[in-house]
Amino acid sequence: MKVLIVGSGGREHAIANAVAKSSKVDKIYCAPGNAGIAEYAECVNIGAMEFDKLVSFAKEKEIDLTVIGMDDPLVGGVVDVFEAEGLRVFGPNKAAAILEGSKAFSKDLMKKYNIPTAGYENFDSPEKALEYLETSKYPIVLKADGLALGKGVLICNTKEEAIEGVKSIMLDKKFGSAGNTMVVEEFMTGREVSVLSFVDGNTIKIMTSAQDHKRAGDGDTGLNTGGMGTFSPSPFYTKEVDEFCKKYIYQATVDAMKTEGRTFKGIIFFGLMITEDGPKVLEYNARFGDPEAQVVLPRMKNDIIDVFEACIDGTLDKIDLQFEDNAAVCVVLASDGYPVSYEKGFEIKGLDTFKDKDGYYVFHAGTKFDDNGKIVTNGGRVLGVTAKGKDLKEARANAYKATEWIDFDNKYMRHDIGKAIDEA
Repeated sequence: MKVLIVGSGGREHAIANAVAKSSKVDKIYCAPGNAGIAEYAECVNIGAMEFDKLVSFAKEKEIDLTVIGMDDPLVGGVVDVFEAEGLRVFGPNKAAAILEGSKAFSKDLMKKYNIPTAGYENFDSPEKALEYLETSKYPIVLKADGLALGKGVLICNTKEEAIEGVKSIMLDKKFGSAGNTMVVEEFMTGREVSVLSFVDGNTIKIMTSAQDHKRAGDGDTGLNTGGMGTFSPSPFYTKEVDEFCKKYIYQATVDAMKTEGRTFKGIIFFGLMITEDGPKVLEYNARFGDPEAQVVLPRMKNDIIDVFEACIDGTLDKIDLQFEDNAAVCVVLASDGYPVSYEKGFEIKGLDTFKDKDGYYVFHAGTKFDDNGKIVTNGGRVLGVTAKGKDLKEARANAYKATEWIDFDNKYMRHDIGKAIDEA
């Protein structure tokens, strides 16, 4: 069969790597793709938001299955456009993708169906938000309602910071139209854990847990990023936490969406906070996490095509989802200066070292071919270096060893990915 993957980052590279292992697939395309994905797929110069072009391409090439990696096209309704043309596509439709597309919607959903989450209020007027801050407890969390590349969340320790935050989100439109509505949320403390799941509208199957590192600098300092590294499984996602979430969060979310007439098929990513009062939902995403996909998918035993098809056909209950009994750690190699300003276009050396190494992966996030056919940096997050190990400590040591195989000017990374492993 022929498969088209939509997106251009490390997550899509991890998906392409998993799809390439399937015995059912004989041709992969990726739109627009990157220099790493080109190893498995024919990259085509169509942007993720060019829906009509994507559909025309899928028809022309007789694509059997399209997999949507990114949040923007999902929230924008790309699945609906494909389905209207009778094309098979993996991912939630527009009505369901609102789970990620609007934080106000998802908070209201959790409140309505008693799914554990932080206390909150939604505001579409900055005046009302500022008024609310007068009587709030601090620290407090401000969230832009819409998509903001994982960066539209401000943790404010004082009232003054919160007032500035409201101004930057709602008046200065730091995150564009994502800040037209804003959620103000109580601050929760605890361990953050990411859990990905496959959903077919009725059934939900949980993948292995992971833990992300959002801040740019060591010791969780600096600005929020799209993610600087991750590990899987999380030692804080215990049997008790799993049982609680299965009872009160996972299925409850799928059922709530169905009851609302927004049947969800695809990936639900649960961002959880393990608090003293038990697990609570921080946020939902409607696709694989990035860089979570880079540590979860290499550990999955199933043929990913079987799972995608089961989600589309509503037969996920027949899939025995299995993961290896080991661990994986991903360290992101970024351009120095990310997420603010950085230079691009530097040649990347050492990529070939990974070719014959079992259990080591280099997932491309921001790379491209230059005019001479060399692979160069083309973004803030450049590569995700992933390694497996029998346990988390071994996987971490392997991942950091593998970061040394890669070299490019202005290479930057955090040196404490997986620090929490030592505290578990």
